[in-house]
Amino acid sequence: MRGKPMSPQRRAALLSVLAAVALVVMKLVVGITAHSLGLISEAIHSGTDLVAALLTFLALGVADRPADVQHQYGHGRAENLAALAEAAFLAIASIYIAVQAIDRLSGVHHPVHTGWAVFSVVGVVLIVDSSRAIVSWRTAQKYKSDALASNALHFASDFAGTLAVLAGLILSSQGHPSGDSYAALFVAVLVLGAAAQLIRHNVDVLMDRSPADAEAAARNAISALGPGLQLKRLRMRRSGTRQFADVVIGVSSLAAVGQGHAAADLVERTLEDVLPGSDVVVHVEPLPETSVWERAHAAALAVPRVREVHNVALYEIDGRSELSLHVKLPADLTLDHAHEVADSLERTIRVAVPEVDIVHSHIEPIAPPLEAHEIDFAAPEVARIVEEVTGQPPRELRFIRSDDGEIVAWLTLGLDGDMALRQAHREASEIEERIRRERPDIGDVVVHTEPDRMELP
Repeated sequence: MRGKPMSPQRRAALLSVLAAVALVVMKLVVGITAHSLGLISEAIHSGTDLVAALLTFLALGVADRPADVQHQYGHGRAENLAALAEAAFLAIASIYIAVQAIDRLSGVHHPVHTGWAVFSVVGVVLIVDSSRAIVSWRTAQKYKSDALASNALHFASDFAGTLAVLAGLILSSQGHPSGDSYAALFVAVLVLGAAAQLIRHNVDVLMDRSPADAEAAARNAISALGPGLQLKRLRMRRSGTRQFADVVIGVSSLAAVGQGHAAADLVERTLEDVLPGSDVVVHVEPLPETSVWERAHAAALAVPRVREVHNVALYEIDGRSELSLHVKLPADLTLDHAHEVADSLERTIRVAVPEVDIVHSHIEPIAPPLEAHEIDFAAPEVARIVEEVTGQPPRELRFIRSDDGEIVAWLTLGLDGDMALRQAHREASEIEERIRRERPDIGDVVVHTEPDRMELP
């Protein structure tokens, strides 16, 4: 049975290990032979990279493991631990190199042998350093790996350090022996700066510092979803290559459960688009409603068995506030049960809206789905009524007959988009009343209004 194939990230880390071994041996042997502190310092630098590459190789093997019961966010932070250990090695090595360089600069200069073999080895090292830096960086960018990104940064610093060593060797060959020590000191400062940057980044991740760029992208994406959805809280953390988002959104308290779930799904899809591979958890909360109508509507929908609320109206009568509404309940309820639901609803509204003194509820059954078919019926008469009221024919007109014999008229009006909603409703109501009056054989009229500049589907 074949084992699990090695991931591209681990393959890149393994190549780094092999390259680091070769570089350590070459730099150390030639540095000792040539008495070059610069090359010896680079050998130590590469030695820390060897340890770092081994840690990265092992850490990526752990980070690739799926989440389990004990590690419910996965094992991605093994990469950050490896990178932090690498940074510690780099810091220790850079301090040692700096002490040795300062000691040489303040004491007796040791002669540096700068033969052709030394420069040949430095040339090979430059080629290897540049190659592994490019490979690690490309792989880190492709797979969003912190450990490989830290390796690429170190390999790039190796390349710069080797260039400094080359400059020091050239100066030494021209009769300036301190050039090698200065090159070693430069390498030490370079390594220490890289170590400080690595420590800061990985400590931020391990301490759950919010990833600023990812959080800004998430906030902008959620804000773009529209005013009907309010972001109340966003908490983000990073583990390895994955972003974890804990989102709390607010939707209207009048929204049904299905609408709230749809809003949560929309947020999840949006964040997964802007942050690929992210793990998103969305919690939905109702937004507080302020008007009497909104609070009464929300309170009614919270009562068990209430399926729909409409025709909510508030009246001020002799100093009292009285509210009426229509509610739809399951059709299979008995009248006794339906009346109990209505009583519960009225009590609930009075508690939620204390400024209402009396609540009147009208209960209706939810109509079951009806079989129906489209028919040709009274189109010229209905079209004439619409044109007399609005000055233009209906944009769409259809008639259906249900199996129980009722005829329903569906029509669409195209009105001025700048017209007040109250006026648009008044015209639609007038059309409905006239159709019912002139054609009493039409059982129901459904009038849809829309701006006349909208294109028909």
